[in-house]
Amino acid sequence: MRTGNLALATVAGAALLTAAALPATAQPAHAPAVAKARPLQEGSVSAADLLAKLKGCDQLSNGKYRTDEETSATVPVCGKNGAVFWKADMDIDCDGQITDRCNKQTDPWFQDDTRFHQSDGEPLNAAELPFVVVPSSSGIWDYTKHGIKGGGVVAIIYNNQVEYAAVGDTGPDKIIGEASYAAAKNLGIDPDPETGGADSGVTYLLFKNSRATPIESHEAAISRGDELAKKFLGEN
Repeated sequence: MRTGNLALATVAGAALLTAAALPATAQPAHAPAVAKARPLQEGSVSAADLLAKLKGCDQLSNGKYRTDEETSATVPVCGKNGAVFWKADMDIDCDGQITDRCNKQTDPWFQDDTRFHQSDGEPLNAAELPFVVVPSSSGIWDYTKHGIKGGGVVAIIYNNQVEYAAVGDTGPDKIIGEASYAAAKNLGIDPDPETGGADSGVTYLLFKNSRATPIESHEAAISRGDELAKKFLGEN
């Protein structure tokens, strides 16, 4: 247990003891119930419908990827209906523009650039823009030979939610499963680049030869992504 959590637990315990010692008329009022965040659903295609199409794997990669340095290689890149996909974890990418949430103080691995840039030439803003990281080209898999490019449209599926994003950065050539701070936050995943992320359950569906224009427009990714998702399901 981290010391911060232990301190909170101690304070909470003291508060309960204090409340128990008060007479009934002096008991503190119950705190109002906190409304749960609504599940994210961008576009009109459901997570269930997309996942139903992603059973099995027509493997495109020559091998498999690790989700972290210390794990074994278990994740293949698969192909389906004009798209590629993989099922992995989510590590947090905070690289790119320096912001209050993404900088050398908040992220020990911070780099002030991204592989792909905004239309004005500046690096992407990981704190504000949902984007996905693809593995750098290697003997395992070369994304450039499979219709995947910077700004390509991606559907991220997690916890019965669908979020659209762009291909925005490249990562290690043997590790897979990473997205921007903003992508994680929108899905209800802890976006802390050092301690956050999701251990499993994330599906990345990349539509070949697609592009969100401009790359920095999340709205463009949603609009184009919804069209491509319908096409992927054979709805149009």
